[in-house]
Amino acid sequence: MGRRLSVGADGKLTLRLRLVAAAAGIVAISLLLGGALTWVLVRDLEFQSVQDQLDRQVTSAASVVRAQECVTVQAGTTACRTASPSDFVDRLNLDAPRLGSARLFLLDNQRTIVYDSAQAGTEGTQVSLTPSRRFAGVFEARTSLDDQNLLVAATRLPGKRVDPLGAAYVMIAQPEALVATAAAGDLASRLLEAGAVALVVAMLLVLLVSRSLTRPLTVLGSAAEDIAAGNYSRRVDINGQDELGMLGSAFNRMAEAVERARKVQRDFLANVSHELKTPLTSLIGFSQALVDGSLLGDAERTRAATIVHEESERVLRMAQELLDLARVEAGTISMHITSVDLGGQLEQELEMVRRRAEARRLALKLNVPDDIPPVAADPERLHQILDNLLDNAVKYAPDGSTVNATARLSGGSVETVVANPAGAHRPDPDRMFDRFYRADPSRSAAAGGVGLGLSISRELATAMKGRLWADFDDSGNLRVHLMLPASRDRQAKADPVAPAAVA
Repeated sequence: MGRRLSVGADGKLTLRLRLVAAAAGIVAISLLLGGALTWVLVRDLEFQSVQDQLDRQVTSAASVVRAQECVTVQAGTTACRTASPSDFVDRLNLDAPRLGSARLFLLDNQRTIVYDSAQAGTEGTQVSLTPSRRFAGVFEARTSLDDQNLLVAATRLPGKRVDPLGAAYVMIAQPEALVATAAAGDLASRLLEAGAVALVVAMLLVLLVSRSLTRPLTVLGSAAEDIAAGNYSRRVDINGQDELGMLGSAFNRMAEAVERARKVQRDFLANVSHELKTPLTSLIGFSQALVDGSLLGDAERTRAATIVHEESERVLRMAQELLDLARVEAGTISMHITSVDLGGQLEQELEMVRRRAEARRLALKLNVPDDIPPVAADPERLHQILDNLLDNAVKYAPDGSTVNATARLSGGSVETVVANPAGAHRPDPDRMFDRFYRADPSRSAAAGGVGLGLSISRELATAMKGRLWADFDDSGNLRVHLMLPASRDRQAKADPVAPAAVA
């Protein structure tokens, strides 16, 4: 009862805004990550495309270079001579723009640069080449020259003519930065368009989801306010296997528990008031008669004083039982668990009720095997439980019937059963342990007690890590079962504990 649940309009709006903000953040992060991964993939694809283009182009570049090595001697003939190095370089510089943005290099047999169309002073730099996996006779590389990262394709110069610069390889290159810039320019606009569409769709979905989340929470808040106002019958219609459905089911169970607790509280107050009314009325009436002198004879005064004494004890007994019940339910009652000889304890309890049993011609039978181990229990509280069970059996069994008390070992526990015929008023075994329950509502409290003994006994059994329940056998006899853990000390049985007075 210490928890509270309240969701108002402001809370609903705040929750929805939080959901939208959280979703927007998630979408933004997702878009950033997706854009970054897309950019990496597109850039790699663009690099591969440019590399393939260079691999195809380098063969044509090699033919152009080989053609510039020869200077025609006479027009219309095939005779030619090898161009001088300076003339060869000039002719290469004129033809280099035909390669587009590609940069032209010539390498010697040691793959050292002997010519660079960019004239960036890279001559003498060695380049490491790797055979291409897609194009035969082509070499690839990614290298850095004059502070530029380049995509490279190279091939050997065809033919047997000696190159004026001693070159053995033709190499063309494309700057990676230029390729990345082109890819980014083409990709950025598409990513922005896709991101804007995704953001709008995500916001619409978030609004729909937030409505589906906040509506049940609003219903729960309204129901909680109704319960706080005293409408304990309020329930919510929130079903499903998801978290909200589980929350709705838990809320309904909580509301049912609160309603039961309030009913038990009202019934408890009504029962206590009813049980106190009769003895207090007697106390007031007879004490008033003693005070005003309306009782003339000694016999009448003695009878009135006796009734006052008995009713006072009855009120005190009820108050003590209520106090015991409250203490054991709150877990504040002290327990001193020890080994108790159950057979000896049962024998003593039967002797205590034997006189009352004989007055009603009841037969008392005890059946406890010799090998029953001691039980782990508080002797005083065990006496209180057994006294209640046997007292009820003797009190409610029909005249001339038999009350049986038996014990048996059940796994690591010892089960005690007190059985007797139910009589004309058959009790409800599921309600027997409720406070103030009587199978015969017309039975007077003076004869039948106040109906707290079994409630206290069940709580005491639970406090001693045991169980107390009731059922009927095939013959219609009422059986009350007490299950207690067997003591770990299984040596000699403990001496019977002297019965303790029930407070």
